[in-house]
Amino acid sequence: MRKSLSKVITPVLALSLFGTILAGCGGGGNNDGASSSNSGSSTNSTTGTVKLKGIMLKHPLTQEFSKMEWLTKVEEQVGVDIEWQEISADWDQKKGALLAGGDIPDILIGPNVITDADFAQFTGLFQDLTELISTGGPNIQQMFTEKPETQLIATQLDGKIYGLPKYQRFWPDTVSRQYINKQWLDNLGLKEPTNWDELYNVLLAFKEKDANGDGDVNDEIPMDFAPVGTTGFGYFQPQILLGSLGITLTDSSGQGYFTEGGQIKNYFVDDRYKQFVEFMNKCWQAGLINPEAFTQDYSKFQSVARGSGDKAKVGFSWGWEVTDRFGNTLAPQYESIAPLKVSADSNIKLSYDYDGNSLNFGGNMVVMSAKSKNKEAAMKFINELYNPTVSMQVLFGSLGTNIKDNGDGSYAVLPPADSQMDPGTWKWTSTWADNGPTFISDSLKLTLGTDMQSVGKQTEPLQAVLSAIDKDNDILPSMFIKYNPEDNNAMVLVNTNMINLAMSKFSQWVTKGGVTKEWDSYVSNIKQMGLDNNLSTMQKYYDDYKSKK
Repeated sequence: MRKSLSKVITPVLALSLFGTILAGCGGGGNNDGASSSNSGSSTNSTTGTVKLKGIMLKHPLTQEFSKMEWLTKVEEQVGVDIEWQEISADWDQKKGALLAGGDIPDILIGPNVITDADFAQFTGLFQDLTELISTGGPNIQQMFTEKPETQLIATQLDGKIYGLPKYQRFWPDTVSRQYINKQWLDNLGLKEPTNWDELYNVLLAFKEKDANGDGDVNDEIPMDFAPVGTTGFGYFQPQILLGSLGITLTDSSGQGYFTEGGQIKNYFVDDRYKQFVEFMNKCWQAGLINPEAFTQDYSKFQSVARGSGDKAKVGFSWGWEVTDRFGNTLAPQYESIAPLKVSADSNIKLSYDYDGNSLNFGGNMVVMSAKSKNKEAAMKFINELYNPTVSMQVLFGSLGTNIKDNGDGSYAVLPPADSQMDPGTWKWTSTWADNGPTFISDSLKLTLGTDMQSVGKQTEPLQAVLSAIDKDNDILPSMFIKYNPEDNNAMVLVNTNMINLAMSKFSQWVTKGGVTKEWDSYVSNIKQMGLDNNLSTMQKYYDDYKSKK
């Protein structure tokens, strides 16, 4: 999976999960930088075609826009000719200079391409789309009607709409599935673990009993997880185990915040987090965790899991999809397993990491310059992107090459033309994919590709727990809550200081121990940073959000 999210993800997830790795790839014969003098669209007096300028944040894999048949057809259909700047690296740096200069193109597209903070800082630079949607945005209106959440995401505190969202419908309730090597279990006559104690014993057997059967008892890695950095937890990392203790994560809860019974809390100061850290330290001391877990980059994390030939290296880990995590050769050795209880006799209600909102919705996917001289033409183009059959192609590629029209009003995602290419890479190579604005209506009849079908199948062991989560009271709806700049800035300062301490202590406590001895002073230090103020502010906004649902 390659999906873009504007949230804390540690580390940058290479080319395997999230498509916002904006690292060097030019395209379309256009430059890969955000140049000045971008505004000032024009009309071709001969053809009547309106010339516009646009910036799009694309994945490094994505082909030149001139090769995208669906995009060419959309531009022709609505009567525009867009000069694209295809940006795949250093957008934050380029954006800063662009906005400071005050000269932006007619449209900008990409995940959170312009942030709410940018709207607040650069007033007058971006077009309020409210009236344009009313007069020339029927597809956007349909999206707002079918999925009211999208209008909530788009609307600023003052009621204006500067950035439009996306809805892509098909993604599961969680990013992370947890995998165990079933072949290793069978080799050693072991059963699939159901709780932390059993997991520990299984991992110990993986380490000591030559689980992969190659005669070397030292080449197995019982547990591995995506490298944990200094800016908060991310996906495929072990804080998922907090679900065993009844804590529901939302979008990995990278900064510790979660909701429990309608109350905003932070697990970094929760005694259950201490219990989790103690278990991780126990595993580390026994040599059950990859010794490079805190130092490897994401590429290494992925490559190690793919082993050597048909010999696996990793016993237990987290990932998006089994072939994405372990490769086609080793994937059959692994199975997805259900959330673990903390102990056999635990009666704690299990939970997990719920990511359904962030996987299927996105904010500020497309914005318009207030200085555009052809706002109606720009809106015609934007509105057409939200035509569900066009959105389908934005997400998966053009009809004919990437999607089959079955002729009966239904469609099917086609396998890659290159049999050696996986479906995720095919998608990201062919089109804007998750980086584009989309409205995949629930009424659209589309059969997904094998990769997404596989994700659904591998989510089944988790589904009972995910479905039982109280989505009204135990999920933090961060995507749908907007803070005023003053409150947001105050919280950011507290969070920065808190995360610096919490993440350094996590790596220290896991590898060297000491959490029990240092816990009280650590909690006191975090609270002195202003955590309680953040919790109070978030609770106020959360309660206001719920009151308006």
